[in-house]
Amino acid sequence: MNPRTNQTGTVAPSIPEQARGVRPREAEIGPEPVDITLTVNGTPRPLRVEPRVSLLDALRERLDVTGTKKGCNQGACGACTVLVDGRRVVSCLTLAVACEGREITTVEGLADGDRLHPMQQAFADHDAFQCGYCTPGQLMSAVALMDEGHASDDAEIAEWMSGNICRCGAYANIRSAIRQVRDGGTREGGR
Repeated sequence: MNPRTNQTGTVAPSIPEQARGVRPREAEIGPEPVDITLTVNGTPRPLRVEPRVSLLDALRERLDVTGTKKGCNQGACGACTVLVDGRRVVSCLTLAVACEGREITTVEGLADGDRLHPMQQAFADHDAFQCGYCTPGQLMSAVALMDEGHASDDAEIAEWMSGNICRCGAYANIRSAIRQVRDGGTREGGR
């Protein structure tokens, strides 16, 4: 059987290396540090990193973008969630070098100057945080959830937010905040 042919004889689609996030062979790197430029919240930021450095560590320790939190450092809690080209990723499991040439959005990039992003305002309106440690990751996932169209009801919201853990248990308020943004409104009482 041809490696591109599956068991039914159908030719499997070939995914270009670039689409899979694989650098061309001639550009393989490591283990020595390399110079890269990460575009964070619209600003190109040059830095030198070892290829094994996570996006989370590059943001927090090399670029001083500390809104993104380090929780479990194993991809299980969602505290480090950021957007890469509009898609949510856990930055603790994402290599910084794999994000070169992509747009990285962190919680610091949501607001427009002093004007909060609608999701940030909704989190404030609904007290959708307690200790606040998970809030940056919750916000980034909530923004992505809206863009992905996964907010039709509470069950769907809960399912698509399930990668983000809140040890304080603010889930009901987080869902209320997401519903507020989904419905294009403000909290009762008119804020």
